[in-house]
Amino acid sequence: MNFHTRKWVKPEDLNPNGTLFGGSLLRWIDEEAAIYAIVQLGNQRVVTKYISEINFVSASRQGDIIELGITATEFGRTSITLTCEVRNKITRKSILTVEKMVFVNLGEDGLPAPHGRTEIKYVKDQFQDDIASA
Repeated sequence: MNFHTRKWVKPEDLNPNGTLFGGSLLRWIDEEAAIYAIVQLGNQRVVTKYISEINFVSASRQGDIIELGITATEFGRTSITLTCEVRNKITRKSILTVEKMVFVNLGEDGLPAPHGRTEIKYVKDQFQDDIASA
């Protein structure tokens, strides 16, 4: 799993217990996963269809730096399935896992549309494709 996005836990991200508010973390995860799906499918029109059980395994506190890791586990005809882990950047201690997130690729009409992808496309490969087609 690749960890790309990092967040600094600030006072406005905390719940009354002084730990990271789950809603803030879920917003960050959904946004990061949507961006990942957009990059993988090459289409800005994707929607969240499903998020499985979310397992909070430890807390994060103000000042912590956390990182979000997302990877594709399956490509459907019109969908992409992802998995996610959030961990403390310094200690590497897991904070949360989401086993399954499904995003659907949409056409210009707003309906599910085939995307034609079958495997993860890495950034380094995208740059190679851009250079080769130039």
